[in-house]
Amino acid sequence: MKKVYYLKTCSTCVRILKELNLPPDFILQDIKTEPITVKQLEAMEKLSGSYEALFSKRAKLYKEMDLKNQNLTERDYKQYILEHYTFLSRPVIINGDAIFIGNSKKVTQEAMLSL
Repeated sequence: MKKVYYLKTCSTCVRILKELNLPPDFILQDIKTEPITVKQLEAMEKLSGSYEALFSKRAKLYKEMDLKNQNLTERDYKQYILEHYTFLSRPVIINGDAIFIGNSKKVTQEAMLSL
């Protein structure tokens, strides 16, 4: 599978997509207009190794809900990501069996090399 989960309204996601110059066989899914399904999230978890790896602790809601002071389980991370798109660390780029999560320079460069 070749897919990118991103937010069309996120300038960082848009910049990264431009930098990557993805081949036309990649599917782009704006997670705000087309929410992530349980099946999609479970597939991402299999590639990443955990729901926590997919979870954004930089999300505004994370701070507002004071989640850092709670003992979150994998089930909690999964549920929060499914409940609100902001909890997914973006973008998530899947190229076959490789997954690249987030917007750090290192992750973006690794994703570029995999294309």
